[in-house]
Amino acid sequence: MAAVSVCFFLFFSVLFCSSRAKFEPNWSSLDSRPLPEWFDQAKFGIFIHWGVFSVPSFGSEWFWWYWQKQKLQPYVDFMKKNYPPDFQYQDFAPQFTAEFFDAKEWTDIFASSGAKYIVLTTKHHEGFTLWGSKNSWNWNSVDVGPKRDLVHEMATALRANSDLRLGLYHSLFEWFNPLFEQDAANVFKTNLFPTSKTLPELYELITKYKPEVLWSDGDGDAPDSYWNSTGFLAWLYNDSPVRDTVVTNDRWGYGTICKHGGFFTCSDRYLPGHLMKRKWENCMTLDRKSWGYRRHAVLKDYMTIQELVTVRERDSL
Repeated sequence: MAAVSVCFFLFFSVLFCSSRAKFEPNWSSLDSRPLPEWFDQAKFGIFIHWGVFSVPSFGSEWFWWYWQKQKLQPYVDFMKKNYPPDFQYQDFAPQFTAEFFDAKEWTDIFASSGAKYIVLTTKHHEGFTLWGSKNSWNWNSVDVGPKRDLVHEMATALRANSDLRLGLYHSLFEWFNPLFEQDAANVFKTNLFPTSKTLPELYELITKYKPEVLWSDGDGDAPDSYWNSTGFLAWLYNDSPVRDTVVTNDRWGYGTICKHGGFFTCSDRYLPGHLMKRKWENCMTLDRKSWGYRRHAVLKDYMTIQELVTVRERDSL
């Protein structure tokens, strides 16, 4: 009987595995993938926006863009007042030391809050990675600044001390990367940047840290075909180490938001006001003006407890 039982079990396992849905690299197929059950029950997660922009901690996490590209006067004046004339944005990186960062302490706070998952910004539009990316030489947290793999520390503490699910945010584009600028000048008919930077980083994040939320952002006005988003997502859903549990959002290229992907975000602080056919997430901030820490924020800039509760109640409708 034991031999028969084992054979039946093995047969069932093979049969089950062979029936796994195979997703094709097109939106029709990818959008048919049901979200893993755990996300239905999660309800509440925490977004962690952290990077080199946390050093000046002025204005918002778009500090570099507002200062260097748009040259907004408050940012220009801030730099003139506090830093020497030849100071570059890259000079902030050695000051990003993370000396007070304790992943275990953060995990305890997150778990106590009632959150079920976190999403850590591994790379914002400034291009600085919070892990030692092989594709971001000397512009990552292992080569400069903390000299630590902050993604690894967060992932390890989360899994060792809680039941929280790990989510990782990753920006597709980078403001001032010369390869992206070259592709943009070619109207995205070339794809030097995604093939040499974005896609290798995404594969590395998935295989190394195995997140169960992959939060993509920042398409740079380039279409999903430029990013090869459908090809990557087909691999993620079919062959990656998190293929059965990972959930993704809807920011995979110009025109995909609120249309394609896993759950919908549609826009920051999105509240549809009606029943949606797809799962959606209201990604919001406590600070009304920034996703990152601002040293000059005043109390009225933060949402009150009453406002937060109201938002959550509206979310549940």
